[in-house]
Amino acid sequence: MPFWKRLRLTLDMIKFEHSVFALPFALTGALLAIRENHLLPAAFGEKLLWIVVAMVGARSAAMAFNRILDASIDARNPRTNMRHIPAGTLTIGFAWGFVGTSVLVFLFAARALNPLCFKLAPVALALVFFYSYTKRFTAFSHLVLGLSLGVAPAAAWIGVTGTLDPRILWLTAAVTFWTAGFDVIYSCQDFEFDRSAGLFSLPRRYGIARALWIARLFHLAMIACLISLSLSFQLGWLSLAGIGAVVLLLLYEHSLVKANDLSRVNAAFFTVNGYVSVLFFLFWAADMYFLGVRT
Repeated sequence: MPFWKRLRLTLDMIKFEHSVFALPFALTGALLAIRENHLLPAAFGEKLLWIVVAMVGARSAAMAFNRILDASIDARNPRTNMRHIPAGTLTIGFAWGFVGTSVLVFLFAARALNPLCFKLAPVALALVFFYSYTKRFTAFSHLVLGLSLGVAPAAAWIGVTGTLDPRILWLTAAVTFWTAGFDVIYSCQDFEFDRSAGLFSLPRRYGIARALWIARLFHLAMIACLISLSLSFQLGWLSLAGIGAVVLLLLYEHSLVKANDLSRVNAAFFTVNGYVSVLFFLFWAADMYFLGVRT
C-alpha cells in the first residue's frame, strides 16, 4: 500500500479532525496569558502556531498509541472490530512509526516554545499514554482522559509565558469535567461488552441510567469551573454569554441520549461537542478582543 494512503488511513483511524475538541480551549488559555501579561497579540503568532503543532502532535501520538494498545480488544468488540488495525487495513508497525513521528513533532514544538515546555513534555506524554491503560483497572478512566485534554490550556499558558498562573487551572478542571462527561455518554454504547470483557467504566459499574446522571454532574461541574474562571480573570459579559451557549449545547446533548435509547450517541458526542469548544472560544476571544489588552 502506498505510504500516503497509509498515512490517510492513519489520520482517519485517530479521527484527526477531532483535534478541534480541545484545541479551542488551548488557544483560549494562550489568549488569556497574552491578555493578563500585557502582551501584544500580534507578536505571538509564531508561539500560537507552535502551540497548535504541539497540541496536534500530542493528541495524534496518544490516539495512535490507544489504537495499538486496544487492537486486540477492538477486534472482539462488534462496535469497533472494523477499526483499521483489527480489520488489517493498517499494520501495527506503521502505527508505531506514526506514534514515534508524532512524539518527535510534539517534542520539537515544545522545545520551540520555551525551556519549561520542553522539560514538562515527557510528563504530558506520560499522562496521555497512561490513559490507554486505565480502562483495565479503574472505572474513573473517563477523568484521566479528561485530564489528558485538560492540561492543554495550562500548557498553552506555559507556552506563552514560561510560567504557570494557578487561575488557568480552572480551565483545566473545566475541560477535564467536560471531556469526562461526554466520554461517559460515549462509553454507554459498550456497557455489555465492557462487562463481558472485564473492562472498567462508569456505565459498567453503575449502570447506564446512573452513569448518564454522573455525566450530567460532570458537566455541571464544568460550568461551575468556567464561571470561576471568568470571575478570576474579571472578564466581561461576552464570556458569560459563551458559558450560556455551552449550557444550552450541553442540555441539548443530554436530551439526545436516554438510558433506553443510545441511537443518537454519535450526534451527542461528535457534533455537539465540536460546537461547544468552538463557540466557547469565539465568545471568549471576542470578550478579550473588545476588552483589549490590560494596561
